[in-house]
Amino acid sequence: MTEPQPPAAASEEPAAEGGPAEPPAGLWDRMKSDPQYAPEHLALEAVRRLGPEAKRWVELSRARQPGVPPDELARRVTRRFVNLARLSGAVSGAAGLPGAVVDVGVLAWTQARMVLHVAAAYGIEPTHNDRATDLLVLQKVHKAAETARLALGVAAGRERAGALFGQPVAAGRTFLRLGVKLAQMAGVGAAKRMVAKVVPGAGVVFGTWANSAATKDLARRTQALYRQPRLPRPRNGEGT
Repeated sequence: MTEPQPPAAASEEPAAEGGPAEPPAGLWDRMKSDPQYAPEHLALEAVRRLGPEAKRWVELSRARQPGVPPDELARRVTRRFVNLARLSGAVSGAAGLPGAVVDVGVLAWTQARMVLHVAAAYGIEPTHNDRATDLLVLQKVHKAAETARLALGVAAGRERAGALFGQPVAAGRTFLRLGVKLAQMAGVGAAKRMVAKVVPGAGVVFGTWANSAATKDLARRTQALYRQPRLPRPRNGEGT
């Protein structure tokens, strides 16, 4: 029996059935206008757009193969999205600095997609707001869940303000700052590693390796998190 695969790109399925394969234009606008909170904006949008896709995928997988173990579903997801990350690095590695900024944004989006699919594989609700917190901690944007939740609240407030008053125009330096923030989120590391992607002759090789390695590392952390039993957080007044 052919194993179910998470969608490789939005073009492989109707737009209403799956999330986009790269950050949508509206998200790019928010991140460019507010680069300090770019990871938070991406995490919030990923859960909204990609969580339902992950939920549908795991439901279809279990309908076709009821006995498939969660670890096997997670393995399939990891393999699929590592390949997508590798392809992204190869394509944008030859596109110069603008391509490097786009690459890390697409990579962070692809990684978020993978995390949500792995969560679904282990029976964790991929559309829950807590997945945005998980994304930021797993991708090492924040060390603690509480800090991540506070930052998400700030980003959500800025998102609402932007919807009311419009997004400010981003300057060139802001664009570079956005690239650095997204590179950190995607696990590509410091700005010098992102800039290394634009070195002639080395960009394609570096982009392919860096994207693949970062995504594999994130997959290991994600599986370790969701494989553990998840205890509900105590309500106010409980456990004291």
